[in-house]
Amino acid sequence: MNKKGEGADLAADKKRALALTPVSRETEKRLDAFVAILLEWQRRQNLIAASTVPKIWTRHVADSLQLLKLAPQAKTWADLGAGAGFPGIPIACVLAGKPGTMVHLIESNGKKAAFLRAAVAATGAAATVHHMRAEDFGESCAERIEVVTARALAPLKELFAQALPFIRRGAVGLFPKGQDVEAELTEAAKYWSIDAAKQRSVTAPEGQIVVLRGLSKRKSA
Repeated sequence: MNKKGEGADLAADKKRALALTPVSRETEKRLDAFVAILLEWQRRQNLIAASTVPKIWTRHVADSLQLLKLAPQAKTWADLGAGAGFPGIPIACVLAGKPGTMVHLIESNGKKAAFLRAAVAATGAAATVHHMRAEDFGESCAERIEVVTARALAPLKELFAQALPFIRRGAVGLFPKGQDVEAELTEAAKYWSIDAAKQRSVTAPEGQIVVLRGLSKRKSA
């Protein structure tokens, strides 16, 4: 497909995405800048699956933005394994300019952390990048985190271990998952006592968002 065709496809996908998750004009400009730099870096570094590029707005941007409705008052977020910036940077684009807001992007891969820094600079998003392991950030972070999230990082059993320091201090966990969410929750429940609900995704029929409010290790685990 030529560049003109690709541009038309992306524009149509953007229209669908913003119909699902409307944003202000200022936020839209930040998101445009984010998508532009992501596609630029994608040519030399595999940040997202190539098959999802034509639907980057619905598959990735809107999928991230929908989390805001589940924690509309939250000002401080931690995005574990931030990778290509989802969901952290779209959320930080919405929060930019609002007093006291910050999205902490935690990424252990040096190349991906470099991309995240470039994306934050390009968008003016309310975010800061931490080049470190999620476990280390959770134990060392002195700031009160209100929401912890992660997307396509690990099965829930492992993800809960990384999120535990934040949940213990009162954070809510928001974890987008696909069609295997029930199997992941069943496996995780062998090791964890879980206070969680599921919210259906607005961008994917098979998708669910696990809303985690309480978590503790099972004594038998």
